[in-house]
Amino acid sequence: MIPLTDVHAILDSLVGRRVIVLGDLMLDHYLWGKAERISAEAPVPVVEVSREEHRLGGAANVVHNIIALGGIPVVMGLVGADSRADTMRKLFAARGVTELHLVIDPDRPTTLKSRVIAHNQQVVRVDFERTTVIPAKLEDELLARLAEEIPRADAVLLEDYNKGLLSQRVIRQAIALCRKHDKIVTVDPKFRNFFDYEGCTVFKPNVRELEKNLGTAVDTDEEFLAAAHELLERIDCGHLIITRGEKGLSIFTPGQEPVNIPTFAQEVYDVSGAGDTVIGALTLCLAAGCAIADAAIVANHAAGSVCGKVGIHPAHPDDILSSFRNHQAF
Repeated sequence: MIPLTDVHAILDSLVGRRVIVLGDLMLDHYLWGKAERISAEAPVPVVEVSREEHRLGGAANVVHNIIALGGIPVVMGLVGADSRADTMRKLFAARGVTELHLVIDPDRPTTLKSRVIAHNQQVVRVDFERTTVIPAKLEDELLARLAEEIPRADAVLLEDYNKGLLSQRVIRQAIALCRKHDKIVTVDPKFRNFFDYEGCTVFKPNVRELEKNLGTAVDTDEEFLAAAHELLERIDCGHLIITRGEKGLSIFTPGQEPVNIPTFAQEVYDVSGAGDTVIGALTLCLAAGCAIADAAIVANHAAGSVCGKVGIHPAHPDDILSSFRNHQAF
């Protein structure tokens, strides 16, 4: 139970918290139009584009969420030597991001997800990316920048989309730096290098990632609990948070009973970006000194608020307050 007055205080405390976001930056590209005929070249629709837009995606969307809640992001990631990287820099600049540490790999493109949408329906998605592990010299550059910035940070967030930036070496040395400087380090993992995040403060997979990496199904509550405790032991983290879609999320802490928090989405129009919202809000709350359960409740309200919107949007303080008012039980 969090009284509304305490929610106001928590949200106020997030302002000015410095969070290093180290992860896979992406550019989301949208082409909107209408499809009223079939191509003579192949049995596919011809989309007449009326509008085009670029948005921050992947770890860059996490950054967007931190900004929306008043935090100060320190961005560390990888781009190519291309015009897409210039577009990303402009989007960051437009949102007031001044602490941008981008390493450049001329041998790979800046990751771009291009979506063609006709009559509010996605027709096709085209990905431009390379997911091989980054060269050692870029690992060196990235870790040197992290070592320089970490003393001034309140927390470090590792956002892994398996695009090659978070190699085994980068993961392990980043966590070691955080532990050396006594900094909170939260992790949003994917499938590759899943068990290399040992020793982090918070590890936040979803159920699908839990099942795939442990090689087990979690169809029942008993199976879920057994899998979660196995993962908690293997990762040896401070807290394991597993997001469960319509079932909300569950918190596992060594030596304590699990805590289950329901979903707060009133209507679900689009779950895209909800995981980014959870990890961003959660990390900011922990950086501000919140207890893990309170941080997770606020983060879950943030995610619930963005699920009620079409497309990828960050959660703002007013969205979270509105969600709390609509769920007085929490």
